[in-house]
Amino acid sequence: MTGGTMSTSETDRTDRTDRTDRTDRTDHALTALTVGQVADELGVTVRTLHHYDGIGLVRPSERSRAGYRLYTGADLERLQHVVVYRRLGFSLEEITELLEATGSDLQAHLLRQRATVIDRLSDLHDLVDAIDRALEKERMGMQLTPHEQKELFGGVFAEHQEEYAAEAEERWGDTDAWKQSSARTASCTKADWEAIKAEMDEVNAAAVAALRSGEPATSEAAMDAAERARQHMERWFYDVSPQFHRNLGDMYVSDPRFTTTYEDLAPGLAAYLRDAIHANADRLEAGAG
Repeated sequence: MTGGTMSTSETDRTDRTDRTDRTDRTDHALTALTVGQVADELGVTVRTLHHYDGIGLVRPSERSRAGYRLYTGADLERLQHVVVYRRLGFSLEEITELLEATGSDLQAHLLRQRATVIDRLSDLHDLVDAIDRALEKERMGMQLTPHEQKELFGGVFAEHQEEYAAEAEERWGDTDAWKQSSARTASCTKADWEAIKAEMDEVNAAAVAALRSGEPATSEAAMDAAERARQHMERWFYDVSPQFHRNLGDMYVSDPRFTTTYEDLAPGLAAYLRDAIHANADRLEAGAG
């Protein structure tokens, strides 16, 4: 500079400095976000952001030339922690203490948030398990635990009871028998199920005794055993007409699961009981006529 006049080189340096300053301000304006932009970015309301600003939890560090609040990168990072902690159920007071204690240590915040989420997941999994157990009990109409079911009805029955119940609902869910059974068994206590099981064992024992005595399926002993089975179902589950009982008896032979249940009690019992049920149904219909 000579005589108060800037040289060409000095003028160039000044222009470059001015352009750099303008560029820095432009870049800053692009990286800093307004309240509305932050609300859209993080999914919070403008009112919530103003509240956080008012209590000093997260305050925008900058202002635009027009006087609007601007959130810097550091502000956004702090706000993101607040949003996550709020979603995890922390109060604003607790969040303030955490932010003051941990400061801007991102790793510390993330580790704490991760640990909290893992704890919540464990709680939620436990809750889902509890709901599933309640649904299972409602579907089966049993006020019994799986362990109690296994003790009363045996391992195979307990293991497949949910499968059986689902299939039964699909096949007969719209029938009066299903609705009647569901209504009756819904209130059954453990003592009721113990009584049902004891009575069912007696019915099966009578059928086995008739089979082993050599009596034909059309004998009085066999038909009486079939009638006891029908009355057992009517007493505890649903009305069983002679024809409906025939249909059930046919399943003892056609459905391998039923067949296995009766064959385990005595070889040949499934077909024998099916025939006895048909004979008893004929007897009942003849008597009614």
